[in-house]
This record gives sequence, structure tokens and C-alpha cells, in this order.
Amino acid sequence: MDYTIEGSENRLVIHGLKDFNPTHIFENGQCFRWHKEDDGSYTTVAGGRLINILKDGVRIIVNGADEKSWREYWHNYFDLDRDYGEIKRELSRDPILKEAIQFGEGLRLLNQDPYETIISFIISANNQIPRIKNAVEAISNDLGDYVGTYRGRDYYSFPEPEKLASKSTQYIMENYRVGFRGDRIREVSRRIAEGEFDTLCIYDTDYGDAVDILTTLPGVGPKVSGCILLFAYDKSEAFPVDVWVKRVMEHFYFKRPAKRRELEESGERIFGKLAGYAQQYLFYYARELGIGK
Repeated sequence: MDYTIEGSENRLVIHGLKDFNPTHIFENGQCFRWHKEDDGSYTTVAGGRLINILKDGVRIIVNGADEKSWREYWHNYFDLDRDYGEIKRELSRDPILKEAIQFGEGLRLLNQDPYETIISFIISANNQIPRIKNAVEAISNDLGDYVGTYRGRDYYSFPEPEKLASKSTQYIMENYRVGFRGDRIREVSRRIAEGEFDTLCIYDTDYGDAVDILTTLPGVGPKVSGCILLFAYDKSEAFPVDVWVKRVMEHFYFKRPAKRRELEESGERIFGKLAGYAQQYLFYYARELGIGK
């Protein structure tokens, strides 16, 4: 994508970003390290970096980054090399998706850190977004490195697996309020820290094998593995089915109750290599409008 950047060392004004709306990007359940400010901007920490980002008409205003750090890190994080206009044109052949896309037109999939994404979505199982955010923030504040302060709020990086592996299950449960997920978080962190599980090998693994590899981890089932593959590994054929995707698929496509595996297979079949993008547009559309509730 071609766009222009103006600004000084710590404040950028970006012109020409297409298909980009921070609200649609951050409030669609794909990440949990953001805080919405009173002015409608979003402050987020990723990759040991901290920025605040605001959509102001056709401009994007970024505080906390210079052009070098934007080009080297945030450009890829926000998936700016991908043509979402073409994705939306293809998916809009489906009349239901066409309406969902119009509702969340500025959505983009983030390229996130694999370990943080694995732990975050283990926490997400049978959980709600505010509680997931609180748990991920508690882990980071306790064990992560200080990244910076913005508008009086301190931000910390997500810790390395060795740090979580060193804590007891009881400590994790009590301090981060993750309940039954505590043992899973510790064990997965231990396996990664000790080299038993290689988070990098999945990038070059086809989708089916990647699912098989990820689901060897405790706490990672089909839905969680789909989220991890979609949000950290660029496996866009993933179609994870949470409660909102289940509701919207049953409401519009099935016209009846359906099992999660049936919904996953149908999403993968109907939308093919673009299934993950379809899932995100449908999720945001369903949750914001309460479809099927």
C-alpha cells in the first residue's frame, strides 16, 4: 500500500491508509493489548513498543512512533502490504458478507507474536473479552518489561515464556485470575521455554499439520488453534467458531442450530483461503449488532 507520512520524532500524521479503522481492528476479538482513550484513540503495546493511534477523518495520527519504527515494525503489524480492497471485493460476492464488510470496512488482521497469542487464546477459552484483557495485562504488568507511560497509564511488554514457566500454577491462578487455565498456561510456557515446542516451525507448515501441532498443547483445541493460526501465523484459511460466529452462521447460513465442527468446516468450504477474513467481518458484525442473541 502506498501512503505518505508526515511528522516529527514522536508524532506521525499518515495520509492514504486504505481500509484502516482502529475501532474495527482492535475491537474484533483478535488481540487484547489495547486501551481505548476518552478521545476515541487506541493505545496499544506490541513487540516491546507503545503507540497511540487515532483516526481523524481521512488521516491517521500516531503518537509514540517515528517513521523508522513505523516502517520497520508497525507497517507489518497492521498488515499494510495486503490489499484488503481486493479481499473485500471477493468476499462481497456473498450478500451477507457484503453487509458485514460495509459495517466493519476498516478491519485488518494483525500480525502478532506467536507466544503471546498462544497464551492469550488459552485464556480466552470460555471467557469474555474484558476478563481476557485484564488477565493478559496482569501478566504483563507483573512479569513484563516496562515499555512506557501514556496519559498516566504504564505499559509493559508480554513476558518471555521462561518467566511464566517459573511461576507455580497457584501463583498464576491467584495473581492473574485465570482460573482452571493456570496449569495450562504454566505447562505451555514450560514446553516453549525448554524447547519442547517450537513456535517458529508453524510458519512453514501447512494448515492441517499446523492444527495437529498446536492441539498437542494443553488448552489448545480446534477453536483456539484456529485463532492462533489466524492471528499469529497468517493462516487465513482458519475459521475459528466462537459464540458470535456460531450465532451469525446459524442465523444466516444454516437457519438451524449446528455443531461447532460443522460450522468450521462450512466456513472453510464456503470462503476458502479467505475464511479467516470472513470470520472477522462476521464476528464484528454479529457482536456489534447482537445478531442471533
